Amino acid sequence: MLEKYLSRTQFDSYEDFVTNYKLNIPENFNFGFDIVDAWADEDCNLMALVWCDDHNNEKLFTFNDIKKMSNQAANYFISLGIKKGSKVLVILRRRWEYWIVATALHKIGAVLIPASLQLTKKDIAYRANAADVEAIICINDDFVITQAESALPDSPTVMNLILVDESQTYSKDNNSDGINVNMGNGWKNLSYEAFKYSDVFMRPTGMNATKTSDTMLIYFTSGTTGMPKMVHHDYSYPLGHIVTAKYWQCVEKGKLHMSVSDSGWAKFGWGKIYGQWICGATVFAYDMDKFIPAKLLSMMEKYKLTTFCAPPTMFRFMLLEDVAKYDLSSIKRYCIAGEPLNPEIFKKWKDITGKALTEGFGQSESSVMIANFKWIEPKPGSMGKPAPLYDIHLVNAEGNFCEDGEEGEITIQNMKSSHPAGLFLGYYKDTELTSQYIHNGVYNLKDVAWRDSDGYYWFVGRHDDVIKCSGYRIGPFEVESALLEHDAVVECAVTAVADELRGQKVKATVVLKKGYAPSDELIKQLQEHVKKVTAPYKYPRIIEFTDELPKTLGGKIKRGEIRSKDSSR
Repeated sequence: MLEKYLSRTQFDSYEDFVTNYKLNIPENFNFGFDIVDAWADEDCNLMALVWCDDHNNEKLFTFNDIKKMSNQAANYFISLGIKKGSKVLVILRRRWEYWIVATALHKIGAVLIPASLQLTKKDIAYRANAADVEAIICINDDFVITQAESALPDSPTVMNLILVDESQTYSKDNNSDGINVNMGNGWKNLSYEAFKYSDVFMRPTGMNATKTSDTMLIYFTSGTTGMPKMVHHDYSYPLGHIVTAKYWQCVEKGKLHMSVSDSGWAKFGWGKIYGQWICGATVFAYDMDKFIPAKLLSMMEKYKLTTFCAPPTMFRFMLLEDVAKYDLSSIKRYCIAGEPLNPEIFKKWKDITGKALTEGFGQSESSVMIANFKWIEPKPGSMGKPAPLYDIHLVNAEGNFCEDGEEGEITIQNMKSSHPAGLFLGYYKDTELTSQYIHNGVYNLKDVAWRDSDGYYWFVGRHDDVIKCSGYRIGPFEVESALLEHDAVVECAVTAVADELRGQKVKATVVLKKGYAPSDELIKQLQEHVKKVTAPYKYPRIIEFTDELPKTLGGKIKRGEIRSKDSSR
């Protein structure tokens, strides 16, 4: 399959990879037809999805199953008036139906908008109005249903409410007279109704056909600053994730890959559908009710995964368990993304499993931009090296390219001559906001990093997160990494507090492990610990203890909220 889209699939070194990786993008690429259906036609027994949950349910799907069921769903959606260009908000957590629904919407040419099941009435109404949403498809969950129904009066474009409810699933034993199950309040039951439809869906032609340049999906960012932005991707987006899946995560055809993510976030697109299925890998989906480290470790052992990706926070919590008692020997590759990797976690995990954690960096706006690719020996704490197709440079305050060792903002250059597959087109319906980030062919991420003499990139922080103390620039990540090496610390967030003498000073908000209690003595211990681990001037002059850190729906720490509370005191 890869040979259709790459001039070469094998490379001898990172340098060979960066120089000779060439992506061929058809004018009418459609993930549903050109990947899912193509695999089904090539090998009807190739496994696409292994799904399980916390209630002893398990389902297996071949690519042929996905092809037929997505065709049925596509025919069903068209019967409801969903068509090319229709915006559809999908709230399905990790339900197996997500893969069916997403593939069906791609085939139709409808615009997929993934969303978290934690959204409130206000969140749903905001998204519906910002993107002109025509349909909402959601999981059978009392909270989600209540919020969607409450948002409906304020969401005039929404015409269809569709529920996934397996308690009333259509089968040949049910009446097939076309009578809908009465769901109440206008809900339609996808589980009951969709699979009555034909499993044949011909690729649309003419005006209904999709082009690679058409809008395929919109991600709403997690909103660490301001209201969520609408990240606009076209149909080339899945092809950008070949690098993500094949050369960073190192997935293998027919082997199980797991990325831990809810379908409401871009990390799902990174790790649980696009690049993985292009490579013919089998996605393993564990629909957990709640993240319990021991349960996740048990699933990793039981299903004999080959590749695995999760945020560093999950590795931190798994390391609180006795990881060594689980047989994880089947796993060849561990990847992390979503936040920087603290070196202490890297060391502990490698000591126990013998495998390194390989970091990757990117955004909802992109595929993987910088990573520890398969040819690279990871440096603990480093993001790795740039991906091909992305012309990455660090830019300093004067607008010049940075030298090695100099901090600067991460940028993607030369986008006028070549727009990389996988990179967003801009912020949907907001040209003014787009121009703040993309200007004159350059995309400025507003993330600060530095590059060492070996070409490895090191994350410092968001531009707004960098602390300027007594003439020094201090990145929160380095201080957080130092604190996390202390046995008392589970999580922490480092932020700036205004100071008349120094301009700003470093503050750490800390969550303690069980068995530790806040005290002046512990504060001094933590401060001295940071002074020993990193440059003494970086130590937190203020340490505040808390039970939990404020986070976005996507799990990212809201440092801006901490700063705002501090400034209002």
